[in-house]
Amino acid sequence: MTTTDQIRNGIIENLLTISNKDYLTALFQLVKSSSIDTVKLTEEQVVMLRLSEKDIKDGKLISQSQLDKSDLKWLKEL
Repeated sequence: MTTTDQIRNGIIENLLTISNKDYLTALFQLVKSSSIDTVKLTEEQVVMLRLSEKDIKDGKLISQSQLDKSDLKWLKEL
């Protein structure tokens, strides 16, 4: 996990513990008004994300260990 991801996850974890509405409102306004660079997704990326969400909802998932085994099998066949 990258440092950026760790920071983001830490912020989210801390936000979930805050119950003061005024404090949360102020934080929301700060984030909303800041000039943060956002990533513009291509139409293809949006389609892939929607397909991924559908797979998750439909339970079409495999574990990391299953994926690793499949990758090893594929690599041995090369």
